[in-house]
Amino acid sequence: MFVVHENDFEYRFGDSGPKYLMKGPRMNFALVQFQPGQDFTAHYHNIMEENFYILSGEVDIVVDGKVNHLTEGQMIHIEPKEIHYVINHYDKPVKMVSTLAPFQEVDKVEVPDYKY
Repeated sequence: MFVVHENDFEYRFGDSGPKYLMKGPRMNFALVQFQPGQDFTAHYHNIMEENFYILSGEVDIVVDGKVNHLTEGQMIHIEPKEIHYVINHYDKPVKMVSTLAPFQEVDKVEVPDYKY
């Protein structure tokens, strides 16, 4: 058992990206934030499934070419091998919870030329 506080961790890109509160041994748990206009490279996972739960704001999450507009209180489940891309097209930051399981140290395959 352990307890952590999000203030003890930083977002990967300063004010955006993931902030991992736990990595392994069985799953990853992160807070993810994107400012208006921010996104990340489309990718998929070979083994891990991923969930995003929207805490505040709104965001578009594209999964295998389908745009899913999500708002506060919604969750999306992404299966292994489904290509996904997140972009904040809106005028406020979005904050989400992300879980990835089962834990794999390296399981992300980027798809840099992905078009949706």
